[in-house]
Amino acid sequence: MAWHQLSVVTDEHTAPELSDFFSELGAVSVTYSDAEDEPVYEPAIDQTQIWSNTRVTALFELDADPDVVQTLVVNQFIGRPLQQWVTEVIQDQAWERAWMEHFQPMQFAGKLWVCPSGQEVDDAGQVCMTLDPGLAFGTGTHPTTALCLEWLAGQDLQQKVMIDYGCGSGILAVAALLLGAEHAHGVDIDPQALTATQYNAEKNRVLARISYYLPEQFAVAGAEIVVANILAKPLIELSAVIAALVKPGGRLILSGILNEQAQAVAEAYRAQGLTVAEPVSREDWCRLDAEKPA
Repeated sequence: MAWHQLSVVTDEHTAPELSDFFSELGAVSVTYSDAEDEPVYEPAIDQTQIWSNTRVTALFELDADPDVVQTLVVNQFIGRPLQQWVTEVIQDQAWERAWMEHFQPMQFAGKLWVCPSGQEVDDAGQVCMTLDPGLAFGTGTHPTTALCLEWLAGQDLQQKVMIDYGCGSGILAVAALLLGAEHAHGVDIDPQALTATQYNAEKNRVLARISYYLPEQFAVAGAEIVVANILAKPLIELSAVIAALVKPGGRLILSGILNEQAQAVAEAYRAQGLTVAEPVSREDWCRLDAEKPA
């Protein structure tokens, strides 16, 4: 099956309204993308990222008329910026399979592998986590996730309890369990993230040792290992909450931090009484390792 794909560049104020209008006209999907290579690293919590110049792309069934759709949009948004219209017919394909072709097994700290289904590693002394793209919120390819996986793979997690604050796909919590942690708790503001966490835990046969919650449901006293891979702004805003989850003598791993933000995040957690080491960097991102005094 083929599809009509229609896209246009507009501003951050028009993009949400345009998305809704495309849907009203019968679009089967609408997506946003950056039209000018404008990096934005700190979206507000619970807010979809929209750039100042955003390309809005709508997918329509083949019996739709893209010229009519474009005319209706132009008439609906008179005086609004609508530039660089692009119309094309795209052929259907197995999108998940196409993604999978670019997602290869990854190794961390010489011990932990993250592999798509069908490409699992079965070598003595190696730990393999099966994780597929899709409803995943992170697969280990981003530097911040990789930094956290490397740290986990280098630790003795036996009999430890771990909290993954901002768990996304659950990749860090599942990795900790496969590496020997006794139990993991995942927390995320997005219910779909908890669905992904449950799915990935079940796929890796650790579902019995993981619990997952929305923040308002979370009431665990603390843990020996706490990992928060989110972003600098919420890390700072939640510093008291996150620091309180670390048991005395426990370790706290913070990531999702740009290199130039490391000092501000470290200061926020030192103010909570934690010892924070120098950042560990990869590309533009870094990880902060902290410890709560016993």
